[in-house]
Amino acid sequence: METSGLRTPCSLLALVLLSALVLSPTLAIDVYTDREVYGTVGSRVTLSCSFWSSEWISDDISVSWHYQPDHSREMYSVFHYAKGQPSIDAGVFKDRIEWVGSPKWKDASIVLHNLELTDNGTFTCDVKNPPDVVGKSSYVHLQVQEKGPARAGLILGIIIAVALALVIVVTLLILLIRYCWLRRQARVQRELRPRFSMPC
Repeated sequence: METSGLRTPCSLLALVLLSALVLSPTLAIDVYTDREVYGTVGSRVTLSCSFWSSEWISDDISVSWHYQPDHSREMYSVFHYAKGQPSIDAGVFKDRIEWVGSPKWKDASIVLHNLELTDNGTFTCDVKNPPDVVGKSSYVHLQVQEKGPARAGLILGIIIAVALALVIVVTLLILLIRYCWLRRQARVQRELRPRFSMPC
């Protein structure tokens, strides 16, 4: 009984060591995105996603994008890449997503076309590159705005620029007129000075 009691801990320790040697460690993959991306209605925007993996990029690499609308707890799968083939999921972004990533360059980016105000929300990029399958997903928030404020800002900027240009032109004219008047006064004084200096 004593011999059996001694073998049990030793057997467990040997099993743990054997598992550590035989099984390859699972490494973490790092995924990076922007914190915030802005766009206007009708335009397009690139949701950049890059990653770092200590392993060679394998044929089993996969990329997943999910979307959670603002003020909603629901999350939807919108894009998937696996076995070298991109796949756009049915939903609000059907026919509006373009795959522009390149896994061999560690790029998992997508482009959203024809933005709408209802597209506001958080997009999640997740990458798996076996055996690097453990890691945190990265999140980017999309903020879509109306075109009106942008145009209003542009028009306001043009008005301010024109007003400044007019002020500069008027100021230069005033300085030029003053300069010409001073020169004329100086010339008149030079012409009058000999008359007063003539002897009686």
